Amino acid sequence: MLANADVADDISHGSGLKRTLSVRDLTFFGIAAIIGAGSFSSMGSACASGGPGVIILFMLCGVACGFTAMCYAEFASRIPVAGSAYTYAYTSFGEIIAWIIGWALLMEYSIGNIYVAFAWSDYFENLLNLIGVHMPSWTTTNYRAAHAELGDAWTQAPVIGGLHIIFDLPALLINFLITWLVYVGVQESKNVSNLMVMVKLSIIVLVIAVGIFYIDIDNWTPINDLGERSFMPNGFGGVMAGVAAVFFAYIGFDAVSTMAEEAKNPQRDLPRGMIYSLVICTIVYIILSLVLTGMAYYKDLAVGDPLAEVFKMHDVGWMEAIISIAAVAAMTSVILVFQMGQPRIWMSMSRDGLLPKKFEEIHPKYKTPGFSTIVTGLVVGIPILFTDETFVLDFTSIATLFAFVLVCGGILLIPRRPKEKGKFHLPYINARLVFPGILALAIVILSVTPATQQYFPNLFDFSDPALVTAHVTTIIFWLLCVTLAVFAFIKNWSLIPLMGLVTCSYLLTGMTARNWLWFFVWFAIGLVVYFAYGRRHSRLNPQKAA
Repeated sequence: MLANADVADDISHGSGLKRTLSVRDLTFFGIAAIIGAGSFSSMGSACASGGPGVIILFMLCGVACGFTAMCYAEFASRIPVAGSAYTYAYTSFGEIIAWIIGWALLMEYSIGNIYVAFAWSDYFENLLNLIGVHMPSWTTTNYRAAHAELGDAWTQAPVIGGLHIIFDLPALLINFLITWLVYVGVQESKNVSNLMVMVKLSIIVLVIAVGIFYIDIDNWTPINDLGERSFMPNGFGGVMAGVAAVFFAYIGFDAVSTMAEEAKNPQRDLPRGMIYSLVICTIVYIILSLVLTGMAYYKDLAVGDPLAEVFKMHDVGWMEAIISIAAVAAMTSVILVFQMGQPRIWMSMSRDGLLPKKFEEIHPKYKTPGFSTIVTGLVVGIPILFTDETFVLDFTSIATLFAFVLVCGGILLIPRRPKEKGKFHLPYINARLVFPGILALAIVILSVTPATQQYFPNLFDFSDPALVTAHVTTIIFWLLCVTLAVFAFIKNWSLIPLMGLVTCSYLLTGMTARNWLWFFVWFAIGLVVYFAYGRRHSRLNPQKAA
Protein backbone atom coordinates (compact mmCIF):
# COMPACT_ATOMS: atom_id res chain seq x y z
CA MET A 1 0.00 0.00 0.00
CA LEU A 2 1.25 3.48 -0.79
CA ALA A 3 2.32 5.34 2.29
CA ASN A 4 1.99 8.90 1.01
CA ALA A 5 1.72 11.19 -1.97
CA ASP A 6 5.45 11.29 -2.55
CA VAL A 7 5.22 7.96 -4.31
CA ALA A 8 2.77 9.34 -6.82
CA ASP A 9 4.86 8.07 -9.69
CA ASP A 10 3.86 4.56 -8.71
CA ILE A 11 0.25 5.28 -9.57
CA SER A 12 0.85 7.63 -12.51
CA HIS A 13 0.12 5.05 -15.16
CA GLY A 14 0.60 5.85 -18.81
CA SER A 15 -2.84 6.67 -20.09
CA GLY A 16 -2.59 7.63 -23.75
CA LEU A 17 -4.91 10.60 -23.18
CA LYS A 18 -4.28 13.79 -25.19
CA ARG A 19 -2.74 16.74 -23.32
CA THR A 20 -4.66 19.66 -24.82
CA LEU A 21 -5.93 21.77 -21.89
CA SER A 22 -4.41 25.11 -20.84
CA VAL A 23 -5.05 26.98 -17.58
CA ARG A 24 -7.74 29.01 -19.38
CA ASP A 25 -9.45 25.84 -20.55
CA LEU A 26 -9.32 24.36 -17.04
CA THR A 27 -10.72 27.58 -15.53
CA PHE A 28 -13.52 27.54 -18.08
CA PHE A 29 -14.25 23.88 -17.29
CA GLY A 30 -14.52 24.86 -13.62
CA ILE A 31 -16.89 27.73 -14.39
CA ALA A 32 -18.82 25.45 -16.73
CA ALA A 33 -19.39 22.96 -13.91
CA ILE A 34 -20.08 25.47 -11.10
CA ILE A 35 -22.44 27.93 -12.80
CA GLY A 36 -25.38 25.93 -14.04
CA ALA A 37 -28.29 24.28 -12.30
CA GLY A 38 -27.29 26.01 -9.07
CA SER A 39 -27.85 29.51 -10.43
CA PHE A 40 -30.72 28.72 -12.77
CA SER A 41 -32.70 26.25 -10.65
CA SER A 42 -31.70 25.22 -7.12
CA MET A 43 -30.89 28.81 -6.08
CA GLY A 44 -34.64 29.50 -5.95
CA SER A 45 -35.32 27.02 -3.13
CA ALA A 46 -32.28 28.28 -1.19
CA CYS A 47 -33.48 31.90 -1.43
CA ALA A 48 -37.01 30.89 -0.39
CA SER A 49 -35.59 29.21 2.70
CA GLY A 50 -32.95 31.70 3.80
CA GLY A 51 -34.23 34.97 2.33
CA PRO A 52 -31.61 37.60 1.47
CA GLY A 53 -29.46 36.04 4.20
CA VAL A 54 -28.75 33.19 1.79
CA ILE A 55 -25.70 35.18 0.69
CA ILE A 56 -24.16 34.19 4.04
CA LEU A 57 -24.57 30.55 3.03
CA PHE A 58 -22.99 31.25 -0.35
CA MET A 59 -20.08 32.88 1.49
CA LEU A 60 -19.77 29.91 3.86
CA CYS A 61 -19.82 27.49 0.94
CA GLY A 62 -17.34 29.64 -0.94
CA VAL A 63 -14.98 29.71 2.05
CA ALA A 64 -15.36 25.96 2.63
CA CYS A 65 -14.73 25.27 -1.04
CA GLY A 66 -11.86 27.76 -1.05
CA PHE A 67 -10.03 25.86 1.68
CA THR A 68 -10.92 22.59 -0.03
CA ALA A 69 -9.79 23.85 -3.43
CA MET A 70 -6.38 24.66 -1.99
CA CYS A 71 -6.17 21.10 -0.65
CA TYR A 72 -7.20 19.76 -4.05
CA ALA A 73 -4.59 22.02 -5.62
CA GLU A 74 -1.88 20.65 -3.33
CA PHE A 75 -2.82 17.09 -4.21
CA ALA A 76 -3.09 17.94 -7.92
CA SER A 77 0.40 19.42 -7.82
CA ARG A 78 1.78 16.30 -6.13
CA ILE A 79 -0.23 13.73 -8.10
CA PRO A 80 -0.95 15.02 -11.62
CA VAL A 81 -3.08 12.04 -12.66
CA ALA A 82 -6.79 11.55 -13.27
CA GLY A 83 -8.97 10.29 -10.44
CA SER A 84 -9.72 13.42 -8.40
CA ALA A 85 -10.49 12.78 -4.73
CA TYR A 86 -10.34 9.02 -5.27
CA THR A 87 -6.60 9.12 -6.04
CA TYR A 88 -5.94 11.67 -3.31
CA ALA A 89 -7.75 9.60 -0.68
CA TYR A 90 -5.76 6.52 -1.66
CA THR A 91 -2.43 8.22 -1.04
CA SER A 92 -3.62 9.47 2.37
CA PHE A 93 -5.92 6.82 3.82
CA GLY A 94 -5.43 3.68 1.77
CA GLU A 95 -7.55 1.47 -0.41
CA ILE A 96 -10.88 1.09 1.36
CA ILE A 97 -11.33 4.82 2.01
CA ALA A 98 -10.34 5.51 -1.59
CA TRP A 99 -13.03 3.09 -2.72
CA ILE A 100 -15.60 4.85 -0.54
CA ILE A 101 -14.61 8.19 -2.07
CA GLY A 102 -14.82 6.78 -5.59
CA TRP A 103 -18.25 5.43 -4.75
CA ALA A 104 -19.29 8.83 -3.35
CA LEU A 105 -18.02 10.56 -6.50
CA LEU A 106 -20.34 8.34 -8.51
CA MET A 107 -23.16 10.22 -6.77
CA GLU A 108 -21.52 13.59 -7.30
CA TYR A 109 -20.94 13.28 -11.02
CA SER A 110 -23.29 10.72 -12.53
CA ILE A 111 -26.26 11.06 -10.22
CA GLY A 112 -25.79 14.82 -9.96
CA ASN A 113 -26.06 15.01 -13.71
CA ILE A 114 -29.58 13.58 -13.48
CA TYR A 115 -30.69 16.70 -11.59
CA VAL A 116 -28.99 18.94 -14.14
CA ALA A 117 -30.64 17.05 -17.01
CA PHE A 118 -34.07 17.58 -15.44
CA ALA A 119 -33.38 21.31 -14.96
CA TRP A 120 -32.07 21.55 -18.53
CA SER A 121 -35.28 19.94 -19.75
CA ASP A 122 -37.45 22.51 -17.92
CA TYR A 123 -35.67 25.47 -19.48
CA PHE A 124 -35.52 23.83 -22.91
CA GLU A 125 -39.25 23.21 -22.82
CA ASN A 126 -39.81 26.84 -21.83
CA LEU A 127 -37.65 27.94 -24.74
CA LEU A 128 -39.69 25.79 -27.15
CA ASN A 129 -42.93 27.24 -25.76
CA LEU A 130 -41.67 30.77 -26.43
CA ILE A 131 -41.26 29.96 -30.11
CA GLY A 132 -44.64 28.22 -30.32
CA VAL A 133 -43.52 24.58 -30.11
CA HIS A 134 -45.37 22.53 -27.48
CA MET A 135 -44.40 18.99 -26.57
CA PRO A 136 -46.92 16.57 -25.00
CA SER A 137 -46.72 16.85 -21.21
CA TRP A 138 -46.02 13.12 -20.83
CA THR A 139 -42.76 13.58 -22.78
CA THR A 140 -41.43 16.43 -20.60
CA THR A 141 -41.67 15.04 -17.07
CA ASN A 142 -40.46 12.01 -15.15
CA TYR A 143 -42.69 9.13 -14.14
CA ARG A 144 -42.35 9.71 -10.40
CA ALA A 145 -43.37 13.37 -10.58
CA ALA A 146 -46.28 12.63 -12.94
CA HIS A 147 -47.58 9.88 -10.64
CA ALA A 148 -47.38 12.17 -7.60
CA GLU A 149 -49.25 15.03 -9.27
CA LEU A 150 -51.77 12.95 -11.30
CA GLY A 151 -52.12 15.90 -13.68
CA ASP A 152 -52.19 16.16 -17.47
CA ALA A 153 -48.99 14.17 -17.92
CA TRP A 154 -50.58 11.21 -16.13
CA THR A 155 -54.05 11.40 -17.64
CA GLN A 156 -52.92 12.08 -21.22
CA ALA A 157 -50.07 9.56 -21.35
CA PRO A 158 -50.54 6.45 -23.51
CA VAL A 159 -51.02 3.27 -21.51
CA ILE A 160 -49.53 -0.07 -22.55
CA GLY A 161 -50.31 -3.13 -20.49
CA GLY A 162 -51.53 -0.94 -17.63
CA LEU A 163 -48.26 1.07 -17.58
CA HIS A 164 -48.36 4.81 -18.27
CA ILE A 165 -45.70 5.73 -20.84
CA ILE A 166 -44.12 8.82 -19.28
CA PHE A 167 -40.54 9.99 -19.77
CA ASP A 168 -38.55 13.22 -19.93
CA LEU A 169 -37.51 13.19 -23.58
CA PRO A 170 -35.38 16.41 -23.55
CA ALA A 171 -33.43 15.14 -20.52
CA LEU A 172 -32.77 11.82 -22.25
CA LEU A 173 -31.73 13.50 -25.50
CA ILE A 174 -29.25 15.90 -23.90
CA ASN A 175 -27.71 13.02 -21.97
CA PHE A 176 -27.29 11.06 -25.22
CA LEU A 177 -25.79 14.01 -27.13
CA ILE A 178 -23.32 14.92 -24.36
CA THR A 179 -22.27 11.28 -23.94
CA TRP A 180 -21.52 11.15 -27.67
CA LEU A 181 -19.58 14.43 -27.56
CA VAL A 182 -17.44 13.31 -24.60
CA TYR A 183 -16.88 9.96 -26.31
CA VAL A 184 -15.41 11.47 -29.47
CA GLY A 185 -12.82 13.70 -27.79
CA VAL A 186 -11.60 16.26 -25.28
CA GLN A 187 -10.72 18.87 -27.91
CA GLU A 188 -14.30 18.91 -29.20
CA SER A 189 -15.68 18.97 -25.66
CA LYS A 190 -13.35 21.83 -24.72
CA ASN A 191 -14.49 23.99 -27.64
CA VAL A 192 -18.17 23.46 -26.83
CA SER A 193 -17.60 24.09 -23.12
CA ASN A 194 -15.69 27.33 -23.68
CA LEU A 195 -18.41 28.63 -26.00
CA MET A 196 -21.14 27.78 -23.48
CA VAL A 197 -19.23 29.50 -20.65
CA MET A 198 -18.87 32.72 -22.62
CA VAL A 199 -22.57 32.69 -23.50
CA LYS A 200 -23.81 32.11 -19.96
CA LEU A 201 -21.42 34.57 -18.29
CA SER A 202 -22.45 37.28 -20.76
CA ILE A 203 -26.13 36.68 -20.08
CA ILE A 204 -25.66 36.51 -16.29
CA VAL A 205 -23.97 39.92 -16.46
CA LEU A 206 -26.99 41.14 -18.44
CA VAL A 207 -29.39 39.66 -15.85
CA ILE A 208 -27.56 41.50 -13.06
CA ALA A 209 -27.35 44.75 -15.02
CA VAL A 210 -31.07 44.76 -15.87
CA GLY A 211 -32.21 43.35 -12.52
CA ILE A 212 -30.54 46.13 -10.54
CA PHE A 213 -33.16 48.59 -11.83
CA TYR A 214 -36.00 46.49 -10.37
CA ILE A 215 -34.57 46.01 -6.88
CA ASP A 216 -36.75 47.11 -3.97
CA ILE A 217 -34.46 47.43 -0.94
CA ASP A 218 -37.38 46.56 1.35
CA ASN A 219 -37.15 43.04 -0.05
CA TRP A 220 -33.73 42.70 1.62
CA THR A 221 -35.45 42.95 5.02
CA PRO A 222 -38.70 41.03 4.37
CA ILE A 223 -41.44 40.54 6.93
CA ASN A 224 -41.23 37.05 8.39
CA ASP A 225 -43.99 34.86 9.89
CA LEU A 226 -43.69 36.77 13.19
CA GLY A 227 -44.42 40.08 11.48
CA GLU A 228 -40.84 41.32 11.90
CA ARG A 229 -38.47 42.62 9.26
CA SER A 230 -35.25 40.61 9.02
CA PHE A 231 -32.36 39.99 6.65
CA MET A 232 -32.69 36.35 7.70
CA PRO A 233 -36.50 35.97 7.96
CA ASN A 234 -36.27 32.32 9.04
CA GLY A 235 -33.21 32.81 11.19
CA PHE A 236 -29.85 31.21 10.66
CA GLY A 237 -31.56 27.83 10.65
CA GLY A 238 -33.48 28.89 7.55
CA VAL A 239 -30.23 29.95 5.90
CA MET A 240 -28.59 26.60 6.69
CA ALA A 241 -31.68 24.72 5.46
CA GLY A 242 -30.65 25.65 1.94
CA VAL A 243 -27.23 24.04 2.22
CA ALA A 244 -28.06 21.11 -0.10
CA ALA A 245 -29.29 23.45 -2.83
CA VAL A 246 -26.47 25.97 -2.46
CA PHE A 247 -23.65 23.47 -2.13
CA PHE A 248 -24.86 21.69 -5.25
CA ALA A 249 -23.90 24.86 -7.08
CA TYR A 250 -20.28 24.47 -5.98
CA ILE A 251 -19.54 20.80 -6.43
CA GLY A 252 -18.21 21.17 -9.95
CA PHE A 253 -14.86 22.77 -9.18
CA ASP A 254 -13.28 19.44 -8.31
CA ALA A 255 -14.14 18.18 -11.80
CA VAL A 256 -11.11 20.16 -12.96
CA SER A 257 -8.84 17.74 -11.10
CA THR A 258 -10.14 14.80 -13.16
CA MET A 259 -8.57 16.42 -16.25
CA ALA A 260 -5.01 16.02 -14.93
CA GLU A 261 -3.82 13.70 -17.68
CA GLU A 262 -5.21 15.98 -20.39
CA ALA A 263 -3.69 19.21 -19.00
CA LYS A 264 -0.58 20.57 -20.70
CA ASN A 265 1.10 21.47 -17.39
CA PRO A 266 -1.02 19.83 -14.67
CA GLN A 267 1.18 20.67 -11.67
CA ARG A 268 0.97 24.37 -12.45
CA ASP A 269 -2.36 24.75 -14.26
CA LEU A 270 -4.72 22.45 -12.32
CA PRO A 271 -4.41 24.43 -9.06
CA ARG A 272 -4.85 27.72 -10.91
CA GLY A 273 -7.87 26.47 -12.82
CA MET A 274 -9.63 25.29 -9.65
CA ILE A 275 -8.95 28.41 -7.62
CA TYR A 276 -9.68 30.92 -10.41
CA SER A 277 -13.01 29.28 -11.28
CA LEU A 278 -14.07 29.10 -7.63
CA VAL A 279 -13.34 32.77 -6.92
CA ILE A 280 -15.14 33.94 -10.07
CA CYS A 281 -18.21 31.80 -9.40
CA THR A 282 -18.52 32.73 -5.71
CA ILE A 283 -18.60 36.43 -6.62
CA VAL A 284 -21.22 35.74 -9.33
CA TYR A 285 -23.45 33.75 -6.96
CA ILE A 286 -23.38 36.37 -4.19
CA ILE A 287 -24.27 39.22 -6.56
CA LEU A 288 -26.92 37.14 -8.32
CA SER A 289 -28.62 36.10 -5.06
CA LEU A 290 -28.69 39.73 -3.90
CA VAL A 291 -30.33 40.79 -7.15
CA LEU A 292 -32.92 37.98 -6.97
CA THR A 293 -33.91 38.61 -3.36
CA GLY A 294 -34.02 42.35 -4.06
CA MET A 295 -36.34 41.95 -7.04
CA ALA A 296 -38.90 39.68 -5.34
CA TYR A 297 -40.29 38.64 -1.96
CA TYR A 298 -38.13 35.72 -0.90
CA LYS A 299 -40.95 33.16 -0.63
CA ASP A 300 -41.94 33.80 -4.25
CA LEU A 301 -38.58 32.41 -5.38
CA ALA A 302 -39.47 28.79 -4.54
CA VAL A 303 -39.69 27.88 -8.23
CA GLY A 304 -37.61 25.82 -10.61
CA ASP A 305 -36.69 28.80 -12.79
CA PRO A 306 -36.14 31.73 -10.37
CA LEU A 307 -34.25 33.96 -12.82
CA ALA A 308 -37.02 33.81 -15.39
CA GLU A 309 -39.71 34.14 -12.70
CA VAL A 310 -38.45 37.43 -11.27
CA PHE A 311 -38.56 39.08 -14.69
CA LYS A 312 -42.06 37.73 -15.28
CA MET A 313 -43.10 39.45 -12.04
CA HIS A 314 -41.86 42.76 -13.43
CA ASP A 315 -43.29 42.20 -16.93
CA VAL A 316 -39.86 42.16 -18.57
CA GLY A 317 -40.89 39.53 -21.09
CA TRP A 318 -37.93 39.87 -23.43
CA MET A 319 -35.58 38.71 -20.66
CA GLU A 320 -37.40 35.39 -20.31
CA ALA A 321 -36.18 34.12 -23.68
CA ILE A 322 -32.64 35.33 -23.02
CA ILE A 323 -32.56 33.61 -19.63
CA SER A 324 -33.86 30.39 -21.12
CA ILE A 325 -31.08 30.45 -23.72
CA ALA A 326 -28.51 31.13 -21.00
CA ALA A 327 -29.89 28.33 -18.83
CA VAL A 328 -29.77 25.82 -21.67
CA ALA A 329 -26.16 26.82 -22.42
CA ALA A 330 -25.17 26.83 -18.74
CA MET A 331 -26.58 23.43 -17.93
CA THR A 332 -25.30 21.91 -21.16
CA SER A 333 -21.78 22.83 -20.05
CA VAL A 334 -22.38 21.38 -16.56
CA ILE A 335 -23.54 18.06 -17.98
CA LEU A 336 -20.56 18.08 -20.31
CA VAL A 337 -17.98 18.57 -17.55
CA PHE A 338 -19.56 16.07 -15.18
CA GLN A 339 -19.89 13.55 -17.99
CA MET A 340 -16.17 13.98 -18.65
CA GLY A 341 -15.19 13.66 -15.01
CA GLN A 342 -16.90 10.40 -14.05
CA PRO A 343 -15.32 8.15 -16.73
CA ARG A 344 -11.85 9.32 -15.71
CA ILE A 345 -12.48 8.41 -12.07
CA TRP A 346 -13.67 4.96 -13.13
CA MET A 347 -10.61 4.68 -15.36
CA SER A 348 -8.35 5.32 -12.36
CA MET A 349 -10.22 2.83 -10.19
CA SER A 350 -10.01 0.24 -12.95
CA ARG A 351 -6.26 0.71 -13.26
CA ASP A 352 -6.00 -0.19 -9.59
CA GLY A 353 -8.13 -3.29 -10.05
CA LEU A 354 -11.08 -1.99 -8.03
CA LEU A 355 -13.28 -2.09 -11.14
CA PRO A 356 -13.15 -4.49 -14.11
CA LYS A 357 -10.31 -3.89 -16.57
CA LYS A 358 -12.77 -2.84 -19.27
CA PHE A 359 -13.25 0.54 -17.54
CA GLU A 360 -9.65 1.61 -18.18
CA GLU A 361 -9.71 1.02 -21.93
CA ILE A 362 -8.79 4.03 -24.08
CA HIS A 363 -10.50 4.35 -27.46
CA PRO A 364 -7.80 3.82 -30.14
CA LYS A 365 -9.10 6.63 -32.36
CA TYR A 366 -10.58 9.24 -30.01
CA LYS A 367 -8.12 8.71 -27.11
CA THR A 368 -10.90 8.88 -24.53
CA PRO A 369 -12.03 6.30 -21.92
CA GLY A 370 -14.68 5.02 -24.31
CA PHE A 371 -16.31 2.19 -22.34
CA SER A 372 -16.43 4.22 -19.10
CA THR A 373 -18.03 7.10 -21.01
CA ILE A 374 -20.79 4.85 -22.37
CA VAL A 375 -21.46 3.39 -18.92
CA THR A 376 -21.64 6.91 -17.46
CA GLY A 377 -24.25 7.81 -20.06
CA LEU A 378 -26.31 4.78 -19.04
CA VAL A 379 -25.94 5.51 -15.32
CA VAL A 380 -27.34 9.00 -15.94
CA GLY A 381 -29.90 8.07 -18.58
CA ILE A 382 -31.66 5.08 -17.01
CA PRO A 383 -32.57 6.75 -13.65
CA ILE A 384 -33.99 9.73 -15.58
CA LEU A 385 -36.91 7.43 -16.34
CA PHE A 386 -37.96 6.85 -12.73
CA THR A 387 -36.39 9.30 -10.25
CA ASP A 388 -37.02 13.01 -9.53
CA GLU A 389 -35.08 16.21 -8.90
CA THR A 390 -35.45 16.57 -5.13
CA PHE A 391 -34.14 13.12 -4.34
CA VAL A 392 -31.12 13.56 -6.60
CA LEU A 393 -30.25 17.03 -5.26
CA ASP A 394 -30.17 15.89 -1.62
CA PHE A 395 -28.34 12.69 -2.50
CA THR A 396 -25.55 14.45 -4.39
CA SER A 397 -24.66 17.28 -1.99
CA ILE A 398 -24.04 15.08 1.04
CA ALA A 399 -21.76 12.73 -0.92
CA THR A 400 -19.72 15.66 -2.22
CA LEU A 401 -19.26 17.21 1.21
CA PHE A 402 -18.15 13.83 2.53
CA ALA A 403 -15.54 13.60 -0.24
CA PHE A 404 -14.32 17.14 0.50
CA VAL A 405 -13.92 16.33 4.20
CA LEU A 406 -11.67 13.40 3.37
CA VAL A 407 -9.59 15.40 0.89
CA CYS A 408 -8.91 18.09 3.50
CA GLY A 409 -8.22 15.44 6.13
CA GLY A 410 -5.86 13.69 3.73
CA ILE A 411 -3.63 16.76 3.46
CA LEU A 412 -3.20 16.70 7.24
CA LEU A 413 -1.88 13.13 7.09
CA ILE A 414 0.79 13.51 4.42
CA PRO A 415 4.22 15.05 5.10
CA ARG A 416 5.06 18.55 3.95
CA ARG A 417 7.40 18.80 0.97
CA PRO A 418 10.09 21.29 -0.06
CA LYS A 419 9.07 23.99 -2.49
CA GLU A 420 9.66 23.33 -6.19
CA LYS A 421 9.64 26.04 -8.82
CA GLY A 422 6.64 25.99 -11.14
CA LYS A 423 4.45 23.91 -8.81
CA PHE A 424 1.65 24.94 -6.46
CA HIS A 425 2.46 24.73 -2.75
CA LEU A 426 -0.16 24.94 -0.04
CA PRO A 427 0.91 27.73 2.35
CA TYR A 428 1.75 26.33 5.78
CA ILE A 429 0.30 28.16 8.78
CA ASN A 430 0.89 26.39 12.07
CA ALA A 431 -2.53 25.75 13.64
CA ARG A 432 -1.15 24.70 17.02
CA LEU A 433 -2.38 27.82 18.78
CA VAL A 434 -4.43 29.51 16.05
CA PHE A 435 -7.09 26.81 15.63
CA PRO A 436 -7.81 26.33 19.36
CA GLY A 437 -8.01 30.12 19.57
CA ILE A 438 -10.52 30.29 16.70
CA LEU A 439 -12.58 27.54 18.33
CA ALA A 440 -12.58 29.29 21.72
CA LEU A 441 -13.57 32.60 20.10
CA ALA A 442 -16.46 30.93 18.26
CA ILE A 443 -17.76 29.41 21.50
CA VAL A 444 -17.53 32.77 23.33
CA ILE A 445 -19.38 34.58 20.53
CA LEU A 446 -22.15 31.97 20.49
CA SER A 447 -22.44 32.15 24.27
CA VAL A 448 -22.68 35.92 24.67
CA THR A 449 -24.50 37.03 21.51
CA PRO A 450 -28.23 37.54 22.33
CA ALA A 451 -29.37 35.89 19.11
CA THR A 452 -27.37 32.72 19.82
CA GLN A 453 -26.90 32.52 23.60
CA GLN A 454 -29.45 29.70 23.80
CA TYR A 455 -27.55 27.79 21.14
CA PHE A 456 -25.71 25.31 23.36
CA PRO A 457 -28.59 24.47 25.76
CA ASN A 458 -30.89 23.92 22.77
CA LEU A 459 -28.48 21.38 21.32
CA PHE A 460 -29.62 18.90 23.95
CA ASP A 461 -33.33 19.53 23.50
CA PHE A 462 -34.61 16.49 21.60
CA SER A 463 -38.32 17.14 22.20
CA ASP A 464 -38.85 18.18 18.57
CA PRO A 465 -38.33 15.11 16.33
CA ALA A 466 -37.76 17.35 13.31
CA LEU A 467 -34.64 18.80 14.97
CA VAL A 468 -33.13 15.58 16.29
CA THR A 469 -30.86 15.05 13.28
CA ALA A 470 -29.68 18.66 13.37
CA HIS A 471 -28.87 18.42 17.08
CA VAL A 472 -27.07 15.09 16.79
CA THR A 473 -24.93 16.19 13.85
CA THR A 474 -24.15 19.52 15.53
CA ILE A 475 -23.04 17.79 18.74
CA ILE A 476 -20.82 15.47 16.69
CA PHE A 477 -19.44 18.53 14.90
CA TRP A 478 -18.41 20.23 18.15
CA LEU A 479 -16.84 17.04 19.48
CA LEU A 480 -14.90 16.79 16.21
CA CYS A 481 -13.72 20.40 16.57
CA VAL A 482 -12.43 19.80 20.09
CA THR A 483 -10.65 16.62 18.97
CA LEU A 484 -9.06 18.43 16.03
CA ALA A 485 -7.93 21.26 18.31
CA VAL A 486 -6.11 18.73 20.50
CA PHE A 487 -4.40 17.08 17.51
CA ALA A 488 -3.57 20.47 15.98
CA PHE A 489 -1.77 21.39 19.20
CA ILE A 490 0.08 18.08 19.44
CA LYS A 491 1.00 17.59 15.78
CA ASN A 492 1.41 21.20 14.57
CA TRP A 493 -1.13 20.69 11.80
CA SER A 494 -1.53 23.16 8.93
CA LEU A 495 -4.38 25.64 9.36
CA ILE A 496 -5.77 25.72 5.79
CA PRO A 497 -6.68 22.02 5.42
CA LEU A 498 -7.88 22.03 9.02
CA MET A 499 -10.27 24.90 8.29
CA GLY A 500 -11.40 23.13 5.12
CA LEU A 501 -12.20 20.00 7.09
CA VAL A 502 -14.09 21.97 9.76
CA THR A 503 -16.11 24.18 7.40
CA CYS A 504 -17.18 21.24 5.21
CA SER A 505 -18.07 19.26 8.34
CA TYR A 506 -20.17 22.18 9.54
CA LEU A 507 -22.08 22.26 6.26
CA LEU A 508 -22.87 18.58 6.80
CA THR A 509 -24.86 19.56 9.92
CA GLY A 510 -27.41 21.15 7.57
CA MET A 511 -28.30 17.80 6.03
CA THR A 512 -31.60 16.18 6.98
CA ALA A 513 -32.27 12.68 8.30
CA ARG A 514 -33.44 11.70 4.81
CA ASN A 515 -30.10 12.82 3.34
CA TRP A 516 -28.17 10.73 5.84
CA LEU A 517 -30.41 7.69 5.41
CA TRP A 518 -29.88 7.48 1.66
CA PHE A 519 -26.20 8.25 2.00
CA PHE A 520 -25.65 5.32 4.38
CA VAL A 521 -27.72 3.03 2.16
CA TRP A 522 -25.50 3.98 -0.78
CA PHE A 523 -22.42 3.62 1.44
CA ALA A 524 -23.49 0.09 2.43
CA ILE A 525 -24.05 -0.92 -1.21
CA GLY A 526 -20.57 0.38 -2.04
CA LEU A 527 -18.97 -1.73 0.68
CA VAL A 528 -20.75 -4.82 -0.63
CA VAL A 529 -19.37 -4.17 -4.13
CA TYR A 530 -15.88 -3.54 -2.74
CA PHE A 531 -15.67 -6.73 -0.73
CA ALA A 532 -17.34 -8.77 -3.48
CA TYR A 533 -15.03 -7.57 -6.27
CA GLY A 534 -12.64 -4.69 -5.58
CA ARG A 535 -10.76 -6.16 -2.62
CA ARG A 536 -10.17 -9.50 -4.35
CA HIS A 537 -8.96 -7.97 -7.62
CA SER A 538 -7.04 -4.97 -6.30
CA ARG A 539 -3.59 -4.52 -7.80
CA LEU A 540 -2.65 -2.50 -4.75
CA ASN A 541 -3.61 -5.12 -2.18
CA PRO A 542 -0.41 -5.87 -0.19
CA GLN A 543 -1.40 -9.50 0.42
CA LYS A 544 -1.90 -10.11 -3.32
CA ALA A 545 1.30 -8.24 -4.13
CA ALA A 546 3.19 -10.56 -1.81
